[in-house]
Amino acid sequence: MHLLRSHGFTYMEIYKDGFEDVFLGKPYKRSESMDLNLSHTIADFSKFVRSCKPDMIVVHGDRLEALSGAIVGAFNNILVAHVEGGEVSGTIDESIRHAVSKLSHIHFVANAKAKQRLLQLGENENYIYEIGSPDIDIMLGENLPSLKDAKDYYKIDFESFIILALHPVTTDISSLKANMIATIEALKASKENFVVIYPNNDLGSEIILKNIKPLKRLVNFKVFPSIRFEMFLTLLKHAKAIVGNSSAGVREAPIFGTPSIDIGSRQTNRYDANPLITHIESSKDLLPALKALKDRSKIESNFSEGEFGDGKASLRFKTALESKELWDLKIQKNFIDLKWGM
Repeated sequence: MHLLRSHGFTYMEIYKDGFEDVFLGKPYKRSESMDLNLSHTIADFSKFVRSCKPDMIVVHGDRLEALSGAIVGAFNNILVAHVEGGEVSGTIDESIRHAVSKLSHIHFVANAKAKQRLLQLGENENYIYEIGSPDIDIMLGENLPSLKDAKDYYKIDFESFIILALHPVTTDISSLKANMIATIEALKASKENFVVIYPNNDLGSEIILKNIKPLKRLVNFKVFPSIRFEMFLTLLKHAKAIVGNSSAGVREAPIFGTPSIDIGSRQTNRYDANPLITHIESSKDLLPALKALKDRSKIESNFSEGEFGDGKASLRFKTALESKELWDLKIQKNFIDLKWGM
């Protein structure tokens, strides 16, 4: 997706960050063929791995690119380390995440709950490192751009705004068209200002794009193929709310105290009862939820900052990589049964 013009050619951000020796695979535009995208990515990455012979492959999250990297590593006897395994969600991404975990030798998890789930999957506790979420390092760091810089960079002139980040749910594809029509009607009727970000390129993304692209003509909408992560965090920190089904609405937003309206099943089981998060089953309930948004300064959150770390995940990651124990593990994995009574 980072290699697609339609999603902003975001691979260029790697070069902007100072990296020069970068391997780029081929972009595959057919969002309706995730299985073919997976196979193409495996083929490209396999060629790269044979040429550079890495000691370890580090993959992150629950996307098909991570699954591709884990498959290539496991099939070539290369250590695979998975960041943020053991988490849950409500769509195909969860299956991908757990599959990646089973192909991985080393796990860097966000919290104790994620670690417990990996133990249930039969993973070796000695190689599960509870480090927190790397995203929190950036969120709690001192280097986020200012709101003025973010607004100037993206030419956003709204004083107050809501972020819309909506992705397709592959298992609910039959209802996506109707839900998008209802979503757009609710957004327009709310009279709010919106910063809209393109969806990922999973099955159904074209339906979402078809509905949000016409919003570019409206004065209270700003539509972007992508936004740099640091800039996005700044906008999220100052937004009136975030709407959609992005994980940012249930993970990053509460840390900033930003209210979230979560639509549908994509983030099922990824949040506890939190006054900052309003869950609605479908887009037909969106307009009442938007009208019910409260002043964020008056909302008391019970969100625990420690649930996803304290901003030091990168240091713990580095310490683990420097340990002799990590590099002494055997490449052949074994299923570890839970003890009776656990």
